[in-house]
Amino acid sequence: QVQLVESGGGSVQAGGSLRLSCAASGRIFSWYRMGWFRRAPGEEREFVAAIFWSGANTNYADSVKGRFTISRDNAKNMVFLQLNSLKPEDTAVYYCAMRSNSGTDTPEFYNYWGQGTQVTVSS
Repeated sequence: QVQLVESGGGSVQAGGSLRLSCAASGRIFSWYRMGWFRRAPGEEREFVAAIFWSGANTNYADSVKGRFTISRDNAKNMVFLQLNSLKPEDTAVYYCAMRSNSGTDTPEFYNYWGQGTQVTVSS
């Protein structure tokens, strides 16, 4: 049983930055996978970035590679997503998620989800 709560969303002009936070609580094991997903208006949920709870291996969607950075603070049970060089097409609800099972970085393999935080990027 894991609970996830996102924060840090807001409105920003193109080229700006935001830092999203995810507070995790419950029973978390080292092999768990933490991910960020987003759902843009009129679009399906898509993968953004992921990191293991233990280890430095990361994975990013091509659309955000070089602009977004995922990180964690295990002592505080926190996961972060730094969003730089934001574009209007980054506008979406961003979700923190966790998977306890093996799989891939697709929504169907993640079994815990936060409520989402809105990111709006204007031209």
